Amino acid sequence: MTDKNFEEHGADQEPGDEVRPDEEGSEAQVSDPDSQPDGSEESWTIDDILNAAQNVDAAAEDAVIADLESALLTDLKRLQAEYANYRRRTEDQREREIERARGEAVKGLLPVLDDIDRADKHGDLAEGSPLAAIGEKVRALAEKLGAVAYGAAGEPFDPQQHEAIFQAPTPGVAEPTILEVVEVGYRLGSVELRPAKVVVAVPADPSAGSGAG
Repeated sequence: MTDKNFEEHGADQEPGDEVRPDEEGSEAQVSDPDSQPDGSEESWTIDDILNAAQNVDAAAEDAVIADLESALLTDLKRLQAEYANYRRRTEDQREREIERARGEAVKGLLPVLDDIDRADKHGDLAEGSPLAAIGEKVRALAEKLGAVAYGAAGEPFDPQQHEAIFQAPTPGVAEPTILEVVEVGYRLGSVELRPAKVVVAVPADPSAGSGAG
């Protein structure tokens, strides 16, 4: 190309004309790699990244708090159960101690009660006499402590409650029966303080004295 032609070609292009990238010989247009002309992807800002990190940390913290709350609730239920068992054992032990103390007090009264019963059988407790008044007070005290007297003539003999000191074969008796109470028995709740000492009427042996043998 001659200088004349070059000058003519340059003259055809105005100074303000823009060089297009698709034209041959033009320089490649520098594009921003983060540019998203089609808008198909969401752009992340610094605030978005920070908020996302905070959300992850908050979720992890919530999970830790939930685990701690569950563990504390389990421990609380265990402690409540242990305390309930402790109270029950304490109450049971307390009741046993009270019953034992009452039993010891009643046992100390048994000899006095026996003397009162003997005096009553002999007619020494005349109504209105000082001795009768004392006997009533002692018996009332034993009842207040929870002592219950048992054993009376005519009742069926029970080896679990009565102590037979003598057996008397008695005609017409079909089963062992208390014939006489020598010493009244006493119990306190489920505790047997003393069995009743009794004479027992037992069925007579028809062959006794027949010489059979």
